[in-house]
This record gives sequence, C-alpha cells and structure tokens, in this order.
Amino acid sequence: MKKIFINIILFFLVSTNSNAHISHYKNFKKIEMEIFRNNELIGYNYYFFKTKNGEVQVTNQTKITVKLLGTTIFDIEGYGEEKYKNNKLISFYSKTKQNKKEKFVNLEINKENNKFIIQGSSYSGEASEDNIIGNWWNHKILQAESQISPVSGSIKEQVITFIAKEKIELYGKSYETEHFKLKSKNQSLPDNKKLNFDIWFDKNTGLIIKVKYSRMGEWEYRLKSFE
Repeated sequence: MKKIFINIILFFLVSTNSNAHISHYKNFKKIEMEIFRNNELIGYNYYFFKTKNGEVQVTNQTKITVKLLGTTIFDIEGYGEEKYKNNKLISFYSKTKQNKKEKFVNLEINKENNKFIIQGSSYSGEASEDNIIGNWWNHKILQAESQISPVSGSIKEQVITFIAKEKIELYGKSYETEHFKLKSKNQSLPDNKKLNFDIWFDKNTGLIIKVKYSRMGEWEYRLKSFE
C-alpha cells in the first residue's frame, strides 16, 4: 500500500492553520483515554479543558502501574498544564514521578523573539514556537516537524507517514479513521530514545482515537470518552 507523507495528505484532512486547532478544542470539557499493556488495563490519561479570560487551559493527569507477579515493575504518575492565548501556546508546566525519579518541564514563550524558553529534566534552552507539546489530545502533532517531551522537555524531530483509512471500534463506538505512523527523523538514536507510534485519527471529532507502540510489551492508548 502506497504511503504518502503527511504534509500532502493533511492538506485534505485537516486545516493547516494551527489557530483552528485550539479554537476547536476549547469546546471540549474533557477527554479520557485508557492505557493498556499487552491488552491489560494499566492506567489512564485524562485531559481537562477550561477557558477563562481569553486563555485555554489544558490539564493532563496520567497514572500507570505495571505489575509482575504482584510486584510493581513500572510506575508513573504525572500532572501537566498547557496554556494558550490567541490560539498560541504561552506556557507549559509538568511534574512527573517515574519509578521514584522526579522529572519536570517548565516552558514559557519569550515574547521578544517568539521562542520557547525550556527548563526541563533532560533539556534546558530555547526552542522554536513551531514545536508542539507531545500530548495525545492535540491532533496538530500529526503536522508538526518536532515535538517537546511533556515529561522531560527534550526536543524530538519526527516524520509522519499516512498508512491507510481504517474503521476502528472502541467501547461500543465506531470511528472512520486515518492511520498514521510517527517516527523519529534521526534513526541512529538508541531504540529507547526513538519515537515509533501508530496513531489513528478521526477527522469527524478531530480527536486521536488510538495510539499504539511496542516497548517492553505492546502498549495502547484508547479513547474511552469525551465531552
């Protein structure tokens, strides 16, 4: 099956105007995703939306626990907060505890040069405002050339490829989706640093329906509900 690069296919699927994305999501109250490993429910990823004084705030809560023979082998709990004004990201904050290790991101826009100033557990410095926070609520991730890790602040260049149109059924609902592959642009990175995701996007709702990847098992983020 022929693969088409995202900058071509998305011309037909979604608006290339980044402003349209946030205007769309401000009408949502919450998005709930459940997280599975090897088809076993292990956690959740919730997003809450609030609009106040011209700003759109997106709050993210994540909890994952993986056990083996009754012993916890992987545990992560995180909180994040994105703020948008005039349809542009102006700040992002996150705090994550992963296997008792603290990770964080503090990001603000520098209004003088329109660049992000990042202080993170893996990266501190400037970044282009064209970067997107790598969260699954925002389908703009399927247009971006690079993303900022919501956990550590690291910047990762990416390549998106269209795979096929596919019908997805989740929690009793049916979606007509577009299936994409998101991979790291730099394929010389260590495997544990590479981006390698399959993403299913529903243009009718404007939501990412499912995300799948392999790393110490088969992982899936599944859209459970939204309002």
